Amino acid sequence: MLNYFSDNQDLQFTLKNLELAEISAMLEDNYRKAEKYEAAPEDFQDALDNYERSLKVIGEIAAERIEARSREVDLNGAKFKDGKVTYNPLTVQNLEDLTKAGLMGVMLGHEYGGLNFPVSVYTMMTEIVSRADASLQNIFGLQDIAETINFFGNDEQKAHYLPLFAAGKVDGAMDLTEPDYGSDLQSVRLRAYQDENGQWYLNGMKRFITNGCAKVHLVLARSEEGTTDGRGLSMFICEACPQLVVRRIEDKMGIHGVATCELQFNDVPAQLCGKRRLGLIRYVMSLMNGARVAISAQAVGIAEAAFRQARKYASEREQFKRSIDKFPAIYSMLSSMKVRLTAARALLYETTRVVDLRNAYTHIVEHGTPTDEQRAKQKYYTKLAAQLTPMCKALATESANSIAYDAIQIHGGTGYMRDFNAERYYRDARITNIYEGTTQLQVVAAIGGVVQRDADTRIKELFSTMVPYELAELKDKLAGLHAKQLEAVKFVSEKRTDDGAKDTAYHDLMARNLVEMETYIFVGLLLLRDGAACPERAPIAERYILDAIPEFERRFAVVTSGDSQLIKNHRDIIDY
Repeated sequence: MLNYFSDNQDLQFTLKNLELAEISAMLEDNYRKAEKYEAAPEDFQDALDNYERSLKVIGEIAAERIEARSREVDLNGAKFKDGKVTYNPLTVQNLEDLTKAGLMGVMLGHEYGGLNFPVSVYTMMTEIVSRADASLQNIFGLQDIAETINFFGNDEQKAHYLPLFAAGKVDGAMDLTEPDYGSDLQSVRLRAYQDENGQWYLNGMKRFITNGCAKVHLVLARSEEGTTDGRGLSMFICEACPQLVVRRIEDKMGIHGVATCELQFNDVPAQLCGKRRLGLIRYVMSLMNGARVAISAQAVGIAEAAFRQARKYASEREQFKRSIDKFPAIYSMLSSMKVRLTAARALLYETTRVVDLRNAYTHIVEHGTPTDEQRAKQKYYTKLAAQLTPMCKALATESANSIAYDAIQIHGGTGYMRDFNAERYYRDARITNIYEGTTQLQVVAAIGGVVQRDADTRIKELFSTMVPYELAELKDKLAGLHAKQLEAVKFVSEKRTDDGAKDTAYHDLMARNLVEMETYIFVGLLLLRDGAACPERAPIAERYILDAIPEFERRFAVVTSGDSQLIKNHRDIIDY
């Protein structure tokens, strides 16, 4: 029987080596929850067994059912008629299968009927689902809505909504983007106002809302009259009702199984979630960072599917009396695809581990009696997560696009046809480096941490990992790159314009190079760590680092050149 967890050695290795013991103990209150909840684990081994068992369940559902339905879902996905969105019956069946398996409240606490799993394990689940059908992940992955209510809602809201999410009785949507304001969320105009009884209502438009036909919505709205920036925005919960109108669904390139909606709010009743004015600067940023991790997993899942299909096709397709995977032009592409896929996955689960620790320590700081050490850890993991999350999304989504591109290339003309799934993977991958913040915006989010060196403590820890003799030279090479990275950051930070002011334009122009250079070092160290733990993984670490060195050196040369001509001449180039 096919299983998308059991057939994936990399995912199994990740689960066993992710160091989840501390996170699990914190989630389970040092396993005291087992005294109250039958499903709660008694110790870490019990928790790990629960994680693995659930991953095998979803792995089987994904491989045996979801994937088998994916072509029909792609060809005949979500429909819109007479103001109503209808999902393909096979999409509905997929969701019912996941609900019956008890997988719709993965991160919610036992008290709400959830599994109380870490983000890391939930992310593995979303990756597995995405490998089978990327569009289904856009519905399954919106469990982040429930998690946000759990973090920021009041007790009454949590008691009402969270059991419904855990039971699969409601689904969610996050309503952020507006027709005239895409990534510029601080300019959101949808109005929130109160009547004389204090009841909130929402009025305005939202666009590009994934699963906008959902039963429960988290909405970013302007609650403070006369404001024009992010400080006037709050977050609200509302439910599907006649006043919440789906105006249309988008005709998209990919992810056809889920509806992307334009919504009109006609005085929709709503509840304030959290405190006024914190909607964007705290709640939505938390929600979006969770979504960025989920999209990273979606990208890795698509990349896994694309790589496997390309490898299978190349091993079976014969030309000149031998299979094409014997030709250097093809096996070099397949090797590069596997290395990029493994690198993206390594950074993804390092990121989720940090996010889990940030969430756990934040809960202690905000709801317990924290020690100074716990406060320091909360601050450290918050900064590290803020840097790794956008780095992770940039790497995973750009890698997925390049892997899906190469998969079609290996198929040749066949890959351009609908006879194989390669073209669907390419279409589905394309949105991943756009929604929840383009790659360019991920650079903006990550560059502050790179300049402030927020990851250097973790980098130092990774450099301290013992590696076998045959990998020691690679570690030395990474140490040399790290020294150059510090030099490049200093160069950009200290660069001045002709009048002596800080050269912010040059800083912004070089940001992507600096973030990608940081990524090469960080991921190289992760792969070295994994190669030391499992000798079979060492060739992947070697290939990644040796390929990264010339890419790093090129970017280093650009950054430290001081060349500002593009800043001065870009209009002449663009407008010619």
